[in-house]
Amino acid sequence: MRWTTRNLDVVGQALLQHIGLVAAAMLIALAIALPLGVLAARCGALRGVALGTASVLYSIPTLALFALLVPVLGLGFTPALLALVTYAVPILLRALVTGLRTVPAEVLEAADGMGLTRRQRLFRVELPLALPALIGGLRVAGVTLVSAATVGAYINAGGLGTLILTGLDQGHTEKILVGAGLTCLLALALDQALRAAQRRLPEAA
Repeated sequence: MRWTTRNLDVVGQALLQHIGLVAAAMLIALAIALPLGVLAARCGALRGVALGTASVLYSIPTLALFALLVPVLGLGFTPALLALVTYAVPILLRALVTGLRTVPAEVLEAADGMGLTRRQRLFRVELPLALPALIGGLRVAGVTLVSAATVGAYINAGGLGTLILTGLDQGHTEKILVGAGLTCLLALALDQALRAAQRRLPEAA
């Protein structure tokens, strides 16, 4: 591991770029999926359109989506971010709609009987009960984005994919192993952190 020990700054920068790209995509996707998911859960017509569109977007291959975005947005962080958001929104949207739709009707009736407004019922009853499903969606989205973000190296978005790509170009096995290994560890760490949060929810309730 001589190259790694001599280039810890390069590895660290790639790791931070990767984390930054994934974190930004997750936050933006969550900001989009939350209001859209609430509306979709309450309106059947919108639900069909939203989930259908999300499924189509999610089915687009990563490289194909990059190829569509680069002519419009150019190379770099922005097209990679938009692509990752496009993949994360469908996952979070489905998880949130499922969570909200499975809230028991008697719980909603009890909330209405207590005089809660629709807004109060949403934030005090529906979203807390849908939270385990949403965190499950975050787990899937997080692992998906950590993996997909490596492809961002092809459009100069930085991240751990840069180590993998340059390693392949140079026939440098250590670079490939470091990039791929850190990608796997990052995905596992994110999944375990969200799983721990998911397990604490019943205890908090």
